[in-house]
Formats: sequence, structure tokens, C-alpha cells
Amino acid sequence: MTGTDRAGSGGAGGPRGAGEPGGRPLLLGVRHHGPGSARAVRAALDAAQPGVVLVEGPPEADALIPLAADEDMRPPVALLAHAVDEPGRSAFWPMAEFSPEWVALRWALEHDVPARFIDLPATHTLAWRAADDQEDGQDPGGRPGAASPDVRGDPLAALAAAAGHDDPERWWEDVIEHRGPGEGGVLAPFTAVEEAMTALRETDDGADDGEEGGEESGARGAADARDLVREAHMRLQVRAAQREFAQGVAVVCGAWHVPALRRRPAVAADRALVKGLPRTRVEMTWVPWTHRRLSRADGYVAGIESPGWYGHLFAAADRPVERWLTKVAGLLREEDRIVSPAHVIEAARLAETLAVIRGRPLPGLSETTEAVRAVMCDGSDVPLALVHDRLVVGDVLGEVPAGAPAVPLQRDLARIQRRLRLRPEPAERELELDLRKETDAGRSRLLHRLRLLGVGWGAPVASRSTGTFRETWRLRWEPELSVRVAEAGVWGTTVLSAATARAEADAVTARGLAEVTALAERCLLAELPDALSPVMRILADRAALDTDVGHLAQALPALVRSLRYGDVRGTDTGALAEVAAGLAERVFVGLPAACTALDAEAAEEMRGHVDAVHTAVGLLGDAPAPGHGDLGSRWRAVLRTLSARDAVPGIVRGRAVRLLLDDGGLAPDEAARLMGRVLSPGTPPSDAAAWIEGFVGGGSGGGMLLLHDDRLLALVDAWLTGVPADAFTDVLPLLRRTFSAFEPGVRRSLGELVRRGPEARGSVTTTGAGIPGFATALDTERADAVLPVIRLLLGRDSAPDDDDLVGADT
Repeated sequence: MTGTDRAGSGGAGGPRGAGEPGGRPLLLGVRHHGPGSARAVRAALDAAQPGVVLVEGPPEADALIPLAADEDMRPPVALLAHAVDEPGRSAFWPMAEFSPEWVALRWALEHDVPARFIDLPATHTLAWRAADDQEDGQDPGGRPGAASPDVRGDPLAALAAAAGHDDPERWWEDVIEHRGPGEGGVLAPFTAVEEAMTALRETDDGADDGEEGGEESGARGAADARDLVREAHMRLQVRAAQREFAQGVAVVCGAWHVPALRRRPAVAADRALVKGLPRTRVEMTWVPWTHRRLSRADGYVAGIESPGWYGHLFAAADRPVERWLTKVAGLLREEDRIVSPAHVIEAARLAETLAVIRGRPLPGLSETTEAVRAVMCDGSDVPLALVHDRLVVGDVLGEVPAGAPAVPLQRDLARIQRRLRLRPEPAERELELDLRKETDAGRSRLLHRLRLLGVGWGAPVASRSTGTFRETWRLRWEPELSVRVAEAGVWGTTVLSAATARAEADAVTARGLAEVTALAERCLLAELPDALSPVMRILADRAALDTDVGHLAQALPALVRSLRYGDVRGTDTGALAEVAAGLAERVFVGLPAACTALDAEAAEEMRGHVDAVHTAVGLLGDAPAPGHGDLGSRWRAVLRTLSARDAVPGIVRGRAVRLLLDDGGLAPDEAARLMGRVLSPGTPPSDAAAWIEGFVGGGSGGGMLLLHDDRLLALVDAWLTGVPADAFTDVLPLLRRTFSAFEPGVRRSLGELVRRGPEARGSVTTTGAGIPGFATALDTERADAVLPVIRLLLGRDSAPDDDDLVGADT
């Protein structure tokens, strides 16, 4: 049932003479999450009417069993155990509606019969896990059967192979899932599979006797020893229940354990095995689970391949195939595929025909899947993949009642989720937020605070709007996030207090200045005023001591971005602006010296810093800090200094010229003069190529610049054709990287212009208007073509006269 349980793949156990008051216990060996096992367990309990039901699971959860009957409890759910001193160390025991353990618990509650868990306590299981992590970073308890995958790791596969089947899932369906109610007696499936499981264990024990040493056998021995301890503890619990309840004892456990529970070694021997085990303090609760997390695809060792299908088999009272195909048809119709009732009828007939041909009692998942592919999906695997994802596996998310034990932080999070109407959902979805609305602003605060706490419920993605009042999040709730919430509970009892304490601690332990500035940005986004003040003090101290211009340039953008959020979030960003302006001043002073004597890699990195500082200074112009003057003018002076120094790498000089040109700090004629000087014969080709990379490379729109300015293109063309042959192979990789970053259409147009030659190129790009790329007069025919689009944008339903749009202020 858990990551610490290897019995999840087993089959059954037998009830020889069991169920009688004072007699031997009724051992019901099951496959975890098997609907056939679940139905058989319910039928066996109805027939035996035991005085107590014992279930494989941690005894610390006995007090949580009554919550299974709560009307707000909806499986799939899981028992969660975590270490009190280290909440991240945890274990889960998942249960679905079709899990035999869940059925046994519900039967006991409905019949007012005591129910107890009898597996090894979680206090020992988690202590073992901690010891394993310290020894070798592995988790043997979380790798059931890893030492012997042929039998212990997957008894179901071994049983299927022994019966001559190559597909364990299909064999299990035929033997258990398709068995009719009462077919062969209610105990027949348990008896049959127990006998096979007993033979498997005897075979495996014989293999152990002849096994030689080595790393694999050592790991196997450790896992086997822990299984022996678990089974000894379960036997002790069964004996105690037999003494207490004269009406009879029923045990529901993984089939692998049944032969061991059937044996009756001395009590003293069992007590000796469980004596002196390591311990750790644990807490337990119920948490929501999902069908997807029950699947083997997610690495759950006791998982199943098709939880959605198994849930359907358990819930469908009759005609399961027809009902399943109807679900599939409904899903495909929702995706705009044409599926009629005739398709459902034909698919059902095909599935039944395939089952007959293959000698199966009923159509299984493989037959229904092939019928759906052939009839409803026209042989395509694309819609079939959707069926597998949405129905065969599924995204069902369970619910637990509000009265379930939880850390205070979890309770506060649940309260906020209800208030903001932001329910956890297992399916991934995008959430658009308008921060001008109170509810959306609250959702944004919550998601940012949870990210600070390491609870990755939501991840920010690029928004379709460039406004700072818009945010887009991609949300998906995973059951493991419950562990992250419990782990974050050490920082505080509420989301606000925990996020504040975590931010302050992260600021103290941050290794670099850029980490502190990024943290300040996150504090602003999460609206943590009590954390922002100490973070800003640490930031100011770190900035004062850091003399590395690269570090300062890395730190500045995140800090300046934070200023954009002040107005929409109502946050005072005065302190941020002051520190950001101070960082910018220090970058201005140190950047020219830092850009000298750099190799190619360092120069490329510095080019990125120059771009980031340029963007940051542009944003700072909207929120100037008192006492720092016009930062924009001073930054342009720094760029002019960089563009004129021969000691500065070409890629940085070229970028400085381009930034000045884009901001109007440099006339086009002056830019062409600088380029012409760099591309003169006296400049080494490698330096000239780097200058071109800085000027037009990096995805900065340089291709369009060359396309519409014939003078610049002619300079580059003339220089490139004059590069000596022995130097051309050296500059080719850099030039190829530069021009390959252009859009395909831009590259194609540039190639056409170069092919036409200088004379034709001039007639195309430079016209009588005196502006490169523009004609002398308006092209009215092309302008008329966009009028319908403009009317649509302006919201005009009727077709107005053309004059209505002439001179309109749009």
C-alpha cells in the first residue's frame, strides 16, 4: 500500500477453516487497488461476519479510521505519516474506492465492527528510511522488491508467467476481475491465489539458500529482513486480536504476506524480531490523492496501470463494457469528434468478438482499447492517447473532511483557498489574474507566498498582456504538496507568517547579491512588508561590500523590475528605488574598466550585462530616486565611452553603438561612420565580426535594421566580401551565429537584396522620401486592405465611409 510495501503486486491469501469463533484467522490476501479483490473482500466479510477487521497499515492511524465514514471523505485519499522533527521525511498509504483495504474499513464502520491497522508502526518505518538516506542516499523501504524483481518485486508477473501468460494485467483480469459474484464460492479466489503465492515464496526461499554474496544479495537481504520484521509484527497483532475478540478475526493484507501470517512461530521469536527497532516521532493524517498518482507511470511501486478503468469496473453494476464505451464517446464528443450511438454499438460488438477470439471470459481493457481505436478514432493513436490520459488513468482528486488532523499552516491554507475560491485540482490549468481586482490580487499573493515556502502549486508563465496588472499562472495540485505544506509548517502557523519568516531566513543565507535582489522582488510580489525591510537592509549591506561589476549588473534588473509592481499592488517602493539607483551609479562607474581585457566568453557575458543594465535604466527612468539626477543621460555617456574605447571587446562596443542608436543618442550617420571605421582593412577580421555580432546579433532586431538601412548593409557586405580567405574560416562561426538568429523572412529578404547587388538594392531600400525603406507617397491600395481590420478593432458594426477613418485618432 505504500512506498515502503512490496506486497502491492501480490495476489491473495487463503482462508482454510478460517472465520470460525476462536479458530484460525480469516486471511484475505489481496492485490492493492484491485477491484476484483475489493469485491471479493466485501463478499467474504459479509459471509464471515468477523468480530474485528485487521488491515495492513500503520497502527498510528487507528484513530483516523472513523473519518473514513465521514460524508465529506471521498477517495482516492492517502494516509500521510511524517516525522515531527523533519516533516519532509514522510510516507503515504494510498487508498481508492476500489482498494480492498478501503472496502474493509468501510465495511467495519458500516457494521459497527472494530477495525485496526497491523503493519509495522510508521515510527519505525520512517526511522529506517532516515538511516538508509544517511548511509547511501537510497530508500530501500521505498523500493519494494528491488532486490528480486522476478518474484518479490512483482509476484503478479511471476504468477502470470507460471500460468503461461505474458501480460500480468490481462491474466489478473481473467482470473480475478472478471470472476462473477460468488463464482466458486466467496473464498475461492483467496484460496487459489494463496496456494500459488505459497509456492512462489517457497521457490524464492530456495533461491535465497543458494544465493552467493555480493552487493545485490546484500540489498536483497536487508529488504527481506525488514519484511520478516513486518510480518512478525503483524502476527503479534493477529494473536492479540484473537485473544480479545472471540467472534473471529479477519485480516486484509497483501497476498505476499499471507503465507508468512499462516505460519505460527513462537511468540518469543516474533517479539525478538521487533525488539529494539529505531524510532522517530511521527504525526498522521488523511490527505487527498489522485488516480494519476496510483498509476505505475508515476513510479508508485504498488501502482496499477489503469486506475480509471479499475474504478469503472468497481462502480459499474452491470454491462461495464457498454458503459465504458459510452464514457469514451462522451469524451470524444467534447473534443469535437463525430461519435454516434452506432459507433458505441459497433465498438462493443468488436470488443466482444476480440474477447471470444482470444478465449477471454469478458472484454478487458486491451479489447476495449483496440475497439475504440478502430471504430471511434479511425485507427489514430492521437485521440486514443486522450482517452488513456483522461479515462484509463484519469485525474480524479479525492477530498478529506475539515476535521482531519492537520498542521496549523495546512488549516490556514485551506481557509484561504475557500475564501479565494481557488480549489486544488489535479488537472493542469492556466489561471489569468487581474491584479486590480481584490480576489485576483489575493490569489496572486497566495501563490507567490507558497512559492517562497517551496510549495509549487502554481508556476508563473508568460502573460498574453504586457501590463503589470496581469499575471498568468499554471496550476496543478499534486498530493506530495501536502508534505511540502507540513514541511513549511516549521516557519509559522499561517501562510503569511511562514512566508515572512522563510524570506528573512533566505536573505541571511543567500550566497550572492543577485539572490538577495531576486528575493526582494519575490517579497514585493508576495506582499510581505515585514520581510521586505530586513531583506532591503541585507541587500544594501551586500551591495556596499560587493565590488564585482558583474554581480552588481546581475542584481540590478530584478530590483528594478520590482519597482513596476508598486503602483498596482499599492506598495511603497521608495527604499527599492533608492537602492536600485545606488546600484546603477556603481555600475556606471565600474563598467568601463570591467569591460577591458576580456576573453571571448567573458565578453559575451558582459554583453548580456550591458543589455540588462540598459533595460533596468529604462525602467528606472519611470521611478527616479531623489538625489541621483538623470540616470538615463549618465548611462548614455557610459555607452559612448564603451563604444569609443579600442580596449573594449568588439561585441561590447557594437552593442553600445546599437543601444545608443535605438534610444536616439546617436545619429544614423554617426552609427554608419563607427561601423565603417570598425570594418576598415586595419581592423582584425575577428574583432570586426564580434562588433557586428554586438551591433545586429542577439535577437535584437538587427536583421530589420540591416534590411531597411542600405548604408549599414552595404558596409557589412563590402567588408565581408573583402575578408581574406585565411581569416574567413575564423570569423564564419561568429557570423553564422549572428545571422542565424534572424527571423526566416528577414534572412530571405536580406539574401534577395544581396543577390540583386548594390545598384538594385539602393532603388529598393532608399527612395525619394529620404527615409530608408519608405516611398514618397501613401500607397492607398494597400491602405484600403487594412480598413476592415481597423473597423473591427474600433468596434464599428456597420461599414462607414472611408472618410470616417481618415485622420481618425486611433
